[in-house]
Parts: sequence; structure tokens; C-alpha cells
Amino acid sequence: MIPEDRLHQITSRFEYLEAQMAEGSGDIAAIGKEYSDLRPVVEQIAEWKQVRADIADAEAMLSDPEMRELAQEELPDLKARLPKVELALQLALLPRDKADARPAMLEIRPGTGGEEAALFAGDLLRMYQRYSEARGWRFEIIEEQSTEIGGIKEVVAHITGTNVFARLKYESGVHRVQRVPETESGGRIHTSAATVAVLPEAEDVDIQINTNDLRIDTMRSSGAGGQHVNTTDSAVRITHIPSGIVVTSSEKSQHRNREIAMQVLRTRLFDMERQKVDAERSANRKSQVGSGDRSERIRTYNFPQGRLTDHRIGLTLYKLDAVMAGDLDEIIDALTADAQATLLAEMGA
Repeated sequence: MIPEDRLHQITSRFEYLEAQMAEGSGDIAAIGKEYSDLRPVVEQIAEWKQVRADIADAEAMLSDPEMRELAQEELPDLKARLPKVELALQLALLPRDKADARPAMLEIRPGTGGEEAALFAGDLLRMYQRYSEARGWRFEIIEEQSTEIGGIKEVVAHITGTNVFARLKYESGVHRVQRVPETESGGRIHTSAATVAVLPEAEDVDIQINTNDLRIDTMRSSGAGGQHVNTTDSAVRITHIPSGIVVTSSEKSQHRNREIAMQVLRTRLFDMERQKVDAERSANRKSQVGSGDRSERIRTYNFPQGRLTDHRIGLTLYKLDAVMAGDLDEIIDALTADAQATLLAEMGA
């Protein structure tokens, strides 16, 4: 059931914001942001009202002998369209995660499986890079530690663009791979894993950090050898004493390293707060999608069979090559739809 009083409130608020923008009064940036957020909802409300009005008009035309035939032609299509429009409106009315529009920090680390796990972590990094490129996002690696044969010990990337966190937030968890490792000469299939964490980027107003809680160390950046070795103490390591979080940055500029490390620290502290709130709010929830449990095995990549399985929603695709090349939309769309369906059920929609 669509709550019409709420629809009226949303429309009235939208019209008020529109008038404020026309007058140029108030906090234009804040008003513009709220106006932009409400606009797709108001457009969905208008479409729902229009379809209902068209159905009412067509039903009234049934009593007119001259218009009855036309009404009988239009009514089936209009009635078939109404449930789709109602669902779209219900989805538009769902409470939004305020972090959805934010940039994100992507962290990937190898799990069980030794060098093969490190190589798989590198494959995942390239998968997300390609997905970001396809969506026109900016993908910047801000910290990376590699193994001698090209695997990843740890990588942190900053991704900016439209709705980055909304698209990637369900990627957090343990990703398992089943394949014959490059390091295995016997041709046996091994199972290894890597952990992915996607954190919404924190803003200065989200987290206030007491400088007395920080220990900041400078050190020499490691390099690839030869002329690439950084001979100045520019790398920065920041330890947040209360939480025990340690972040590092190894760019050439010490000033830039402090800036990056503080941003990563704010983001991790912000994520800790979000997870705490989510855990309290969803203690009784059975949905696993977006649960934030980083120890949860969410997906298996089976290379011999070209199969990918997302265990949270039981989705299986036989297009692993395309997925590893960055074709993630089908998976992300399915995870998003499942999360929306769960939320609709919880709201009694």
C-alpha cells in the first residue's frame, strides 16, 4: 500500500525547495543537494498518479458507447503497467544509505593459500580497476605491497565517481578461488582466498580525531630497486592508539602521505562506527547481503568450469572470463535487487 500522505509531504517539500532555489535564498548547496535527491522520487510519484488517473478515465469511458472500444483497448495495458510503476515507486521511497553517493576506499588482502592467494588478490584488483574504468570512475592506488612474482600482499585504492559506494558496497567479504595455480606444476586444483573491504570515504565532519591519540612515524619508502628507491624519509605511518588502527602511505611527498594516511584513517574509523550502528540495527535480520561481516565467504570463482557463484543470493553465472575482465553489473544488480526486496519485506510493502 502506497502511503499517500507521505507522497504529499515529499511533493510539498520538493515544491518548497524549488521555490527556495528560484529565490536564491538559504543554503543553496544544501537545498540543491536535497532537491536533486528528491527529484527522481517526485518524478516516480507523478508517473504513478498519472497511470492511476488514466485508468480512472478509461473506466469512466466504458459507459460511453462511442468511447467504449477505445477504453477496452487501453485498459489492459494500463492495468498491466500499474504494478510495475507501484514497485518502482516503492523502491524510490525506500530509506537511502546516506553513504551511497560517496567515493570509496577499496582494500584487498590475500587470505589462505600463500602465493596463489596473493596472485588472486592481484586478479581481483585488476577486476575492480576494469569495472571502474567501464563506469568512468577514477581509480587511484594509494598503497600497494607486491610479492616477487606479481601477487599482492596488500593494496588500498581510492575510487571516485558517481554512486561508487552504492555499487561496490556488497563486495566486502571473503572471495574464494578454485583453480590450478601458476605455481603448481602437478596440475592440481587448489582453493585459496582473498579478503575485500569496501569502505565509504569519510568526510571531515564525520569523524573528529584527537591529535593526542595519534603516533606519527616517518620512514624510508621501499621501492623496486635501483633508481626507483626512495632515499628520503617520506613514507608516513600513523597509529590511532585508541583503536589500534595503523595506516601507511608511501608516495614521494611526505605532506601528501600525511594527507592520504589521515584520509584512510578517518575512513576506517567511520566504517567502524557504521558497522557498530548496523549491527545494533540489524541484530535480528537474517539477510546476509551487505551484512558487513568481512569473515563471511561471499563468492567462489571456479576457473576450471568458468563458473562464479555468489553464495548470499544463490546466483551462479558461467561467464567468469567476462567477470574477471570487469563485467560485474549483472552480479551487483542482483545483489542490489535482493537487498531492496528484503527491505521492502521488512517494511511490509
